[in-house]
Amino acid sequence: MVMVGVGGSIGTGLFLGAGEAARIAGPAVILSYVLGALITATVAAALSELASAHPEAGSFGVYGEIYLNRWAGFVARYGYWFAVVTAVGGELVAVAAYMHYWLPGTPAWIWVLAGSLLLLGLNLLTVGRFAWFESGLALVKVVVLAVFVALGAGLLFAQRVPAQYLRGPGPSPFFPHGVSGMLFGVSLALFSFLGVEMVAIAAGEARSKQAVAHAVWRTFLVLSVAYLGAITILVGVVPWHRLGVTESPFVTVFRVAHVPAVSALINFVVLTAALSGANASFYVASRMLYSLAGAGQAPRVFGRLTAAGQPRNALLASGLGMLVALVTSRLIPENAFLYIIGASLFGGMAAWLVTLAAHVRFRKRLNQAELAALPLRSPLGVAGSVVGFAAIVLSLAATWHTMRVTLISGAIGMVLLTAAWKLRNDWRMNRGLPR
Repeated sequence: MVMVGVGGSIGTGLFLGAGEAARIAGPAVILSYVLGALITATVAAALSELASAHPEAGSFGVYGEIYLNRWAGFVARYGYWFAVVTAVGGELVAVAAYMHYWLPGTPAWIWVLAGSLLLLGLNLLTVGRFAWFESGLALVKVVVLAVFVALGAGLLFAQRVPAQYLRGPGPSPFFPHGVSGMLFGVSLALFSFLGVEMVAIAAGEARSKQAVAHAVWRTFLVLSVAYLGAITILVGVVPWHRLGVTESPFVTVFRVAHVPAVSALINFVVLTAALSGANASFYVASRMLYSLAGAGQAPRVFGRLTAAGQPRNALLASGLGMLVALVTSRLIPENAFLYIIGASLFGGMAAWLVTLAAHVRFRKRLNQAELAALPLRSPLGVAGSVVGFAAIVLSLAATWHTMRVTLISGAIGMVLLTAAWKLRNDWRMNRGLPR
């Protein structure tokens, strides 16, 4: 389960999105990721406690229904499903960008299509083979990030490249866009941390309640160490104004350091990371849709399993992100990646908000004896969930200055989901079915 969360998180949010975060915040992006990690810690704490008490597949959708209301569970599940499906498209757009490193004249849609076919093939395998493949890819990414940090640190300590933390235009090189720039970078940092919740979504396949809760924390710790180490090296080696999303900043590091062989190797790794992230997201999206069907909130056809126990129909329907990737790469090729992750961010954060709100309600329902009997307790308690909730709301509000598509698509999505919820309830009520 840890590798599913790590594999779903370590992808283009870090390997490509870090360049945009550095462009917004400058070297202070290090602090953006520290704040992102602290906010994510509140979610990990709440999620681990809830998962230890309710290790059902579907996680925050189930928690929203039990402790808030059925509308909250519906919106969280469908919002997150769309976010993950859209993220698959973002990973595939990134695959095309990475392949241009070697074959710059190849149309992007060819690589998007090839990646889509590969993902469909892998996810139609048995769960055991899927887990083996995803664990292998996730392990490769963690190892390569560790090697990247070691090599980058070697370049800095050996003075092969001058440290860039306090070099740059303006009177405040570390904060080139002020403290506000650092705060604006938090939203992109949070997108990189999306994936912690994937562990709880796969909880139905866990062996014990404690295993789910511990897996959430281990996923968070692995991501925090890997991200903070990588970001610190990244902005130390490369001037922040030379970073962006046209090339992986991790490739740029070694190109700037005049080590082209390592640049090619890193490009291969980030290509693998994109495929791994898309693979894990595709898996999670299909399980979310299957969970919706099981709760009577999606057509029953998506709740059917094959003889091997796979939700094949839900899997195929979750291929929507592949179409998104094809369309955006043709219509807005320069900004396709940023538009996709911007649209994806709101749904992911909505799921986190529901988790935190549900955790507050969960704690209020417990007496002292029930609290003491929990398999795993959040060290942050209710206060951590309240602070995390407020911080996420502020981070989303800040995207109006950086990725306005997040709030626009989020507002449209909330209206559509609420309308769908009402239509569904009316349809079931007219037929005498429980809502």
